Amino acid sequence: MNPATPPPPPSSDAALRDRAVAAAVAQGLVSAADPVAGLLDVTGIRRSAAELRAAFAEFTAPGTPVLHAFAVKAASLVPVLRLLAREGLGCEVASPGELALARAAGVPPARTVLDSPAKTPAELREALALGIAVNADSFGELDRLDALTASAPTSSPLGLRVNPQLGGGSIDAMSTATDTSKFGVALRDEDARERVVQAFLDRPWLTRLHAHVGSQGMPLELMADGVRVLYELAEEINEKAARAQVGTLDIGGGLPVNFASDAVSPAYRDYTRLLHRTVPGLFDGRYGLVTEFGRSLLAKHGLVLARVEYTKSAGGRRVAVTHAGAQIATRTVFAPEAWPVRVAAYDAQGRPKTGDAVAQDVAGPCCFAGDLVARARPLPPLEPGDHVALLDTGAYYFSTHFAYNSLPRPGVHGYAPGPDGGVRWATVRAAQRVAELVAESGGAYGDALTQL
Repeated sequence: MNPATPPPPPSSDAALRDRAVAAAVAQGLVSAADPVAGLLDVTGIRRSAAELRAAFAEFTAPGTPVLHAFAVKAASLVPVLRLLAREGLGCEVASPGELALARAAGVPPARTVLDSPAKTPAELREALALGIAVNADSFGELDRLDALTASAPTSSPLGLRVNPQLGGGSIDAMSTATDTSKFGVALRDEDARERVVQAFLDRPWLTRLHAHVGSQGMPLELMADGVRVLYELAEEINEKAARAQVGTLDIGGGLPVNFASDAVSPAYRDYTRLLHRTVPGLFDGRYGLVTEFGRSLLAKHGLVLARVEYTKSAGGRRVAVTHAGAQIATRTVFAPEAWPVRVAAYDAQGRPKTGDAVAQDVAGPCCFAGDLVARARPLPPLEPGDHVALLDTGAYYFSTHFAYNSLPRPGVHGYAPGPDGGVRWATVRAAQRVAELVAESGGAYGDALTQL
C-alpha cells in the first residue's frame, strides 16, 4: 500500500490538528533544537473511550461487569494511562515495567490484568500479592500457580489463555490464533481441549478464560469467531463442573485501525453488533467481560511532527530528509506494506502546505538506506524548514522507540481546544537529552572494560 494523502477533510478533528501543529511550531515544541515530537489529541482519546464503553453497554445485560483494560504496550505513558483510567478504563499489562506504569498512573489492582507468555515466579508472586487478575499462558504456568496459591492464598482472579487456532490475518506478526502461535494453549492440538477442561475441574479457583486472536490485519469475523470458541469452551467447562465455574471471559482486543483516511472504521459498535449476532449468549449477563483494546483507542488521536532538515534529488525523485524515521516509525520503515502512514505537509510556520503534489520520498535521520516513512508520495514540494506530520500514530509510535544511531526519544505533548480557538498543552513526556542517553548507555561505567 502507498496511500496518497488527500487534503485535510473538513472535520473538527482535522481542523484542531492543523491548529495544534501551528501552535506546536509557534511555541517551540518542535524547533531546530527539538526537531521531532509526538502530539496527542486528548479530546479524541476521551471520545474513543466513551465510544468503547457505549458500544458494549448497548448490548450487555444490565448489571453485567465489564472491564475495558487498555493494552499498555500501545502507549506506555503514565499520563495516558491516568487519562484513560479517569475515562473508566483499566490496564492490561504484559511485563513488570508495564505493571509499574499502571500503578504509577493510579490504576487499582482490581482493574488490572496481567498477560504474558513468560511470567517469572517473581512477577506472579507480585500479581498474586496485589490481587491482580492473571491469565496463565500454558499448562506449565498453571503448575506454577498451583504451588504459589498453595503457599499464599490470593484474591487474584485467575484464568487461562487459549488459542482457538482459527488462522491468521493479513499481517503474520499480528496473528495470534495460528496453528503454531506462541500464545495460549492450542485448543485443536491432540487432547488439548480435554486437558483444558480437566485443568479447570481440578482447580476450582480457575474462573476465567482468555483468548485474543490478533489485531491489525484481522477480519472482524475471525475475531468474533474466536470469541465464539471461547464462549463454547466456557459453556462446556461449566456444564461438566455442574456449576458456573467460569464466570468471566476475557475476549482480548485488537480492533483493526483504518490507516488510509480520517474515517474511524471499523467502529466499536460494528464489532459489538457482530459479536452479539455471532455469540448472543456472551451478553446475557451470565459472564463478566474483559476487553484489551489498545491501538484502536489511540491511533487516530496522535501524530508525529518533524522538521524537514534538507531536501535533495536522487534519480530524478525529490527526497525530504526529516527527523522522523525508524527510531519512531519502526514498523512503517521495516514493513511499509503492512504499516503505511499518511503524511501531511506543513510549512515553516506549521500551516498546511499548498502547491501541486510532486512524488517525494520522506526520509528519516537514521544511517541506513531503507529509513523511509514514505516512498514516491504525492505531496506539495517540501523545503528545508518545513514540517511533516505522520498521521494516525497515537498508538505504539511513542512507546516502541528504536534506539538506532543513539537517537534520543522525542517529547510527547497532549493538546485540547483552548479559549478563543487556541490550543492548550500538557507535557506527557519530556524529550530525552543527550546526557540522559549517555547515562542510559553505560556512561557511569566508562572504564569498566578497560579494567578487565
